[in-house]
Amino acid sequence: MKLPGKVAIVTGTSPNIGAGLAGGLAEEGAKVVCVDLEPENAGQCAEWIKGHGGDALAIACDTTDETQVEAMVARVREAYGEVDILVNNAGILGGLSVLEMPLERWQRQLAVNLTGTFLCTKHVARVMVERGTRGSIIVIVSTAGHQGQAGNIGYCTSKSGLLNFTRAAAMDLARHGIRVNSLTPTATDMEEGLERAVEWGRPRAERRGRMLDFQKMVPMGQLPSPRHYARAAVFLASDDAEMITGFDLRVDAGAIAKYWPWIPG
Repeated sequence: MKLPGKVAIVTGTSPNIGAGLAGGLAEEGAKVVCVDLEPENAGQCAEWIKGHGGDALAIACDTTDETQVEAMVARVREAYGEVDILVNNAGILGGLSVLEMPLERWQRQLAVNLTGTFLCTKHVARVMVERGTRGSIIVIVSTAGHQGQAGNIGYCTSKSGLLNFTRAAAMDLARHGIRVNSLTPTATDMEEGLERAVEWGRPRAERRGRMLDFQKMVPMGQLPSPRHYARAAVFLASDDAEMITGFDLRVDAGAIAKYWPWIPG
């Protein structure tokens, strides 16, 4: 195991990417705190981890509320004594164009995606500094943060902001031995998340159609699943990445690297 005895906080633990990250950390020996605005997501993710032999705690928290974030971190300290790993995954997907986006929706999306990441990083890092923990903080970005996407102004803007937040936070925390890196997913194969939701006791949702056939557009011809992101997160959280900070690890089947007009095949 790469993370035996480590304490990890994962925000945004719905059955898809967030739970995949939480489960992957637990499989490597970490004690995982599942944090979500929806108590059902946090609770079911924690019970699922415990059902597979792991150690997990569920906490409902609005990461845009500093008082709630402070209380969440305090509860983690009470339960486990310290924090070694933070995965900032909570976010609001989708959006509208710059012509259509209501201010209230724009503000909420940036609050969750950017401010929530800032608040969790701030208060977890303070605990790490206080205890002398050489921790790892991981920020989940998106290929939409690297490129302009029509009809998605809030998501693209907030995710691109996270890229430089990661670099700036890495510089702030380097002298404390705390590493900060980002992980970039892309359009994700939905099957693993759908199966996990069923395992949690939820009705199986129908696969939603997509406007674009992403699988045909990525060079590797296959979309990543949450388990692929989890392996990358485990690497960034582990001592294998002890000299890596301020870096973005893309798990995107080659999507960003390709020449833009090329459609494989």
